Amino acid sequence: MFFSRLFTVAAISAFVVLPLAANAQDNSAPAAPPEAAPPPAPAAAIPASPHVVPNGNLITTLQGSGHFTILLKAVAAAGLSDTLKSAPNITFFAPTDEAFQALPPAQLALLMAPKNAPLLQKVLTYHLVNAKVDSSKIKGAKGPVATVENTQVVIDGSTDVLKVNNADIIQSDVMASNGIIQVIDKVLVPSDVSMPVATAEAGAPVAGR
Repeated sequence: MFFSRLFTVAAISAFVVLPLAANAQDNSAPAAPPEAAPPPAPAAAIPASPHVVPNGNLITTLQGSGHFTILLKAVAAAGLSDTLKSAPNITFFAPTDEAFQALPPAQLALLMAPKNAPLLQKVLTYHLVNAKVDSSKIKGAKGPVATVENTQVVIDGSTDVLKVNNADIIQSDVMASNGIIQVIDKVLVPSDVSMPVATAEAGAPVAGR
């Protein structure tokens, strides 16, 4: 199967994360007169977690949560359900229903349309890493991680809120039997994908909303 080959041949386990660089100090400069210290910046707010509980494989865990109905429909439409039930050592950056609903409704309907199945497959495989990427590999690091889609996401553990691209990880390290779910609050779009353009006749809401 095409997707099984993708998981087999993608060189994803060798992902790169870069440690955060410390600021160098110039000891040769004269000391500046003391100034009042600015107030500390407020800590980044930790997004609310959907409290996903591990329940078997990746698919059954997502099904048991109730927060991923659109994602599960998309996975089924893209022919990825069986792979996500059985392929080992996967990390899935899983957008919630709210993340999908933040897309323009007509655009979401087009993305889920049968004629756009190849595009949907590329978007979904961009959320998959063929290696276990838990929070211990993200905290304190920043750098690219190769995806099954063959382009890279950027993980960022430099703040209290862990991120992948522009999405917050709102629940980390949901340990399914065959991999890890990192719950995110946005749909990730690879740089080599152009999302479908909504037209007046393609504005019907997607099933599952």
